[in-house]
Amino acid sequence: MNVGGTPTLPGPDLAGPDLADPDLVEPDLVEEVHSVAYWFDAVADHLRRGLAAVSDREGGDAATEGTDRLLTVLANYALGELTALEGAGGLVELAGDRRAKTFLATQTLDEARHLEVFTRRMRSLGVDDPDAEMERRAHPALQAFRERLLGLVHDGDWESAVFAQNVVLESMERAVFDAHRLDADLRTRVVLDGVIADERRHLGFGENQLGRRLAAGDERLARRLSELRAELDPLVMGAVEGVAAEIGLAPDRVARLRDDYEAAVHRLGLS
Repeated sequence: MNVGGTPTLPGPDLAGPDLADPDLVEPDLVEEVHSVAYWFDAVADHLRRGLAAVSDREGGDAATEGTDRLLTVLANYALGELTALEGAGGLVELAGDRRAKTFLATQTLDEARHLEVFTRRMRSLGVDDPDAEMERRAHPALQAFRERLLGLVHDGDWESAVFAQNVVLESMERAVFDAHRLDADLRTRVVLDGVIADERRHLGFGENQLGRRLAAGDERLARRLSELRAELDPLVMGAVEGVAAEIGLAPDRVARLRDDYEAAVHRLGLS
């Protein structure tokens, strides 16, 4: 990729094996995918591509039609990544084993990188203070979700916080990013492609952490997560529908977004 030139699209998805299967028990594979070495190999290429895609300002782009709506979308994306950054960092302390702590440490770096590329993309569109734009433009439902998730982390509720962050938030973001990338400008698409590769790995961790226990019939956990889902769903869909309106998605594509988000929860067997 030529820095400052037209960005090329990322190559193959480097996220590697998906941990979304609740039946995954092979210790060697789990050890590999949770390692720092594996993480580094997985992200090295799209890290370079994503940062290069937002390395400079686009002359005159801030005045073009639709840019204000794109900035609102990017501000919501950035706030979601900030939420995940703080959440993953807090979950490192709560994790009960070394492999989970290591994975969450790598996820924390992922979320910091996502936040950086989204705020740099905002700067490339003429924004001087991305933090102020995040606060001003973020959807109220997303802000409420952020408060709830970080509250779960603060309270030390490992199971609920992992569900809210690595299943609910990651599913919501992946569904929206997948939909947006189809119509995004090339620079934004490069950023989204790299982020999506990471989201798959994060979602797999959450599903794997909770899925085996749910499949084994942990009714207490199933009740707790179902109750939490009922609380979070209106916030998730409020945020999704708000961003979808800014992207300009047709009603049928918004419905597919809802289905994509719900599919992750259904894979865990929750009502």
